[in-house]
Amino acid sequence: MELQEKLYVPVFTGVDRDVFLRDISPQRRPAVLRGVCLGSCLDKWTVEYLGQKGGDKEVKIHVSTVPQMDFLHKNFAYKTLPFNEFVKRASETKHSDFFLCEDESYYLRSLGEDVRKEPADLSKQFPDLAEDFQVPDFFNPDQFFSSVFRISSCGLQLWTHYDVMDNLLAQVTGMKRVVLYSPQDALHLYLSGDKSEVLDIDGPDLKRFPDFVKAKRYECVLEPGDLLFIPALWFHNTLALQFGVGVNVFWRHLPTDSYDKKDPYGNKDPVAATRALQALERALHTLDELPADYRDFYGRRMIQRIQKRTYCDGLSRTHAQKDSDTTLPSSPSTKPG
Repeated sequence: MELQEKLYVPVFTGVDRDVFLRDISPQRRPAVLRGVCLGSCLDKWTVEYLGQKGGDKEVKIHVSTVPQMDFLHKNFAYKTLPFNEFVKRASETKHSDFFLCEDESYYLRSLGEDVRKEPADLSKQFPDLAEDFQVPDFFNPDQFFSSVFRISSCGLQLWTHYDVMDNLLAQVTGMKRVVLYSPQDALHLYLSGDKSEVLDIDGPDLKRFPDFVKAKRYECVLEPGDLLFIPALWFHNTLALQFGVGVNVFWRHLPTDSYDKKDPYGNKDPVAATRALQALERALHTLDELPADYRDFYGRRMIQRIQKRTYCDGLSRTHAQKDSDTTLPSSPSTKPG
């Protein structure tokens, strides 16, 4: 018996820029896009080729003794390796050279040259490899924010989190399972910042996280050449079913001044959202001046006002209708694959 309601992310073929902008992006729902041209990387990016082209450029990586990485409790170590050595180790299941143990797991999330100021950009950090990868033209060039190189050991699982920008996850080699949760299920995910405290989504501790079962689980398996559209604010958790290489492309779909200018990772909440959360903290501190029964009463009134002003009931109804129909509006060049 499934813990959660499980829905599969629809797969579409024949998607070009016009179809994406007209039929897919406006739906604000994940979609697997199959058959989009990603360049020669699909044929070229073997372990040997990556090591040769990437060379001995040093990269900062995550290393963990367990494959289930937990960012909240930092159950991994940050280490540095030459890129070619990192790729070799990440592709192995047992290591003759290692930091922590012979079956340790590796993960690379590429960084900008100045990690505190510059977003990752494949064309700058790995220009020779970038020549093999074709960024889909599903957004305007001036909206581009970052292109992140991601390489994972087989079995590596990343924590559930959300991003504030739309992005495409391009799976170049290997297979990857991705589990997603709607922004409207945020209250069931036990958030700490942008991350869920529920580390084991397949066998959650329901005594600690009883409401987790209320969250609808959307799932897909990415094959080499697949693109996954992850709309902003959708939570996602990835599991590398094989040694895998991918590129994650982020773009600003809101006006530029909506985003924090000092955010090289693209994961800080929008400026207006940050101000609102800070105002809420100040309001809660003010309520602390009242006796407990008054805090309870006025807290409930605040919740009611927030629900009335912000909850998208119409959006909920739209999603509920679409949950029983996993296809997008029909189009001559778009069809489930």
